[in-house]
Amino acid sequence: MAEIESTGSGAPREYRVEELAEAAGITPRTLRFYRERKLLPPPRKQGRIAWYGEEHLARLRMIAELLERGHTLGGITELIGAGESGRDVAELIGLRAAITEPWSDESPVHLSWADLADAFGDQLTEANTAESVAQGYITVRKDGITHISRRLMDATVSLVAEGVPLSAVLAASRKAQDYADAVAEVFTALIRDELLGALNHVEDLPPGEAVRLTEQIRRIRPLARTVADAQFTLAMDRRAHAEYDALLSRGDCRDEDRGERRDG
Repeated sequence: MAEIESTGSGAPREYRVEELAEAAGITPRTLRFYRERKLLPPPRKQGRIAWYGEEHLARLRMIAELLERGHTLGGITELIGAGESGRDVAELIGLRAAITEPWSDESPVHLSWADLADAFGDQLTEANTAESVAQGYITVRKDGITHISRRLMDATVSLVAEGVPLSAVLAASRKAQDYADAVAEVFTALIRDELLGALNHVEDLPPGEAVRLTEQIRRIRPLARTVADAQFTLAMDRRAHAEYDALLSRGDCRDEDRGERRDG
């Protein structure tokens, strides 16, 4: 590597394109691409040579970290643009994480075809497998399947063991997924309409607002799970009582019918 020059004794280090790319662990082509996407500030020009500083290296490392967290280049451009407008990029990253970080703590599970045959027998049909794939729960592999949730997979196996057909479990799962999506929409709309308000772009946030919203959203996330769980259990109480009353009513009707037939 060529010797790294500096602007003088004790001055910050400066890098040529190839040197900066090597220090950041990327290719010169990638570095130039970032420049074209305006992810990097302009370098210092000295004749035909472009000199980059420590702030460019720090920016490249931040971009790499954001990409590892799952951010897109478009989203990174937006965050950096807001930061260059006087916002703290770290604050905006925290806000985005509070909104988009996973809610579930489900762990995937892999089952071989032999395991599946033991669990489901002749109910392990192409139709049931296709329905599971369509619902987004399983990925089919040559040696078996991977289910995104060990808990859901264990519940499915247990329900089938209790005599509930796998097709019925999958039908109920599809309905439950639709209802769960509707509940999720209720909470996302609540946060969108009542907390984020008229915010259409991160650049609309005044200084310090990203931190406040981040803290507020992190407090609300567990509340949403509490409300959803409480609503579900209360709904199950109502439905269980209603179904039991209906069962008693059907029994009373059959008793009346038998009494009328005897009288007749």
